[in-house]
Amino acid sequence: MTTVVLTIFVLVYLGMILGGLPFLQLDRTGVALLGAIAMIGTEAISVDAAAQAVHLPTVLLLFAFMVVSAQMQLGGFYDWVTLRLAGLQLGPPGLLAALVVVAGGLSAVFSNDVVCLAVAPVLVEACLRRRLDPVPFALALACAANIGSAATLIGNPQNMLIGQTLQLHFGGYMAEALLPVAVGLGLTWALVVLSVRGRWMLADGAAGPAPTGDAEAVPLDRWQTAKGLGVAAGVLLAFLFTDWPREVVALVGAGLLLMSRRMRSSRVLGLVDWELLVLFVGLFVVNAALQHTGLPQRLVADIAAHGVHLDQPGPMALATFVLSNIVSNVPAVMLLLPVATHPLDGPLLALVSTFAGNLFIVGSIANIIVVDAARRRGVVIDWRRHAALGVPVTLATLGVVAAYLAWRLG
Repeated sequence: MTTVVLTIFVLVYLGMILGGLPFLQLDRTGVALLGAIAMIGTEAISVDAAAQAVHLPTVLLLFAFMVVSAQMQLGGFYDWVTLRLAGLQLGPPGLLAALVVVAGGLSAVFSNDVVCLAVAPVLVEACLRRRLDPVPFALALACAANIGSAATLIGNPQNMLIGQTLQLHFGGYMAEALLPVAVGLGLTWALVVLSVRGRWMLADGAAGPAPTGDAEAVPLDRWQTAKGLGVAAGVLLAFLFTDWPREVVALVGAGLLLMSRRMRSSRVLGLVDWELLVLFVGLFVVNAALQHTGLPQRLVADIAAHGVHLDQPGPMALATFVLSNIVSNVPAVMLLLPVATHPLDGPLLALVSTFAGNLFIVGSIANIIVVDAARRRGVVIDWRRHAALGVPVTLATLGVVAAYLAWRLG
């Protein structure tokens, strides 16, 4: 049975690396779901044990904030912010600075993937209309959204998982993360400016891509936006100043938003990323089945016998960076959480796994969303163009995290 479990586990994580499995029309979600089904079908884990393996508070928290983000998207909030931002009478460096701050701030509350999905199409169109090269702005959006999402325990899925599993204090985590995130956003702006070398505008007379008009902005619905912002603010205040269960608070907020006389619940729920929720459930089951074999515990003990202690910040940071760029950040965090016992392992896992996502396009869903939105409007960002900024941004921001953690440990 151990061999069966290990085989299924390896196939699932091979699917995480490749984005699917050869000869099968499966994406990462399909692979994780099929892996969970295989674990249950081979009786490597019972149905009851599989149900207990799913960390329901994390899934509920993630679902609730998807509802909040959907409310903001349908209310036209993201498009309104993007258009106001693009209309600022600022030079390109100032406009870039405003974009980095806004994208980072929004991602800390409403999730980096959602912010990029809503902002990227409108941003690219706005840049083309101003004859600005959209590539540096698109790349800055992706990098800033990833970095900004690390500021809170609700900014991205892996942070939600870390916060719920390790029971981190919401305000305490923010106090640890704000400085590295703020410095990281500043470095992102500086590195983009350096990479552009003053060439902000599209070449005069060049054909270049033209605005397509297919990214028509959603009109701002002031009531729906105010409702969403009010619920989000109330949830955040509850997180900061009460010890109420975060998933319960968030679910109540989502329920309030679904009670609407004007907006059908089907529209809101249609924007929920159900595939991501299924991915979480599948990986919870697959990882639990492997844990039951005792193999991970023996592997950690064997590694420790050779002087590498994963429960220490240095090895944990290195393992997080490597795994995040091999299997992506959520599966990497799931693998490493069982050995996260150091007091700083929570912030370390959250910051390193999130910042590592900027390295290559496939490092985070936010990167893929931005690149795809640009491509649909005739703006090509290949892996080389992305890596030219993503690699220095990743190395610089991880250097900041390393320096901060060294200072905290000192």
